[in-house]
Amino acid sequence: MSFWKSLFGGGADTSAPAGDKVLGEESYKGFLIKAIEMKAGSELQLAGTIEKEIGGELKSYRFVRADRMSSRDDVTALALSKGKQIIDEQGEKIFS
Repeated sequence: MSFWKSLFGGGADTSAPAGDKVLGEESYKGFLIKAIEMKAGSELQLAGTIEKEIGGELKSYRFVRADRMSSRDDVTALALSKGKQIIDEQGEKIFS
């Protein structure tokens, strides 16, 4: 994969790597949003996954944002909120 694709997420595998620590999860409009722990030095970076079973297959979309904070509760709430926003804007198109 080229440097630019890896930098901007084009063509990257969006499934969550095994071993991701889930900070919180919430069901929303038939999707499951999970806030994922992603450490950035002494802070936590906003990251999560959105999952949905479509046609008998579990689809997963991983998102990472630039926001960083020190509070686990704050990053969890923001990741779940961001997941809802992505679902509202894109719906199932995030998996294509």
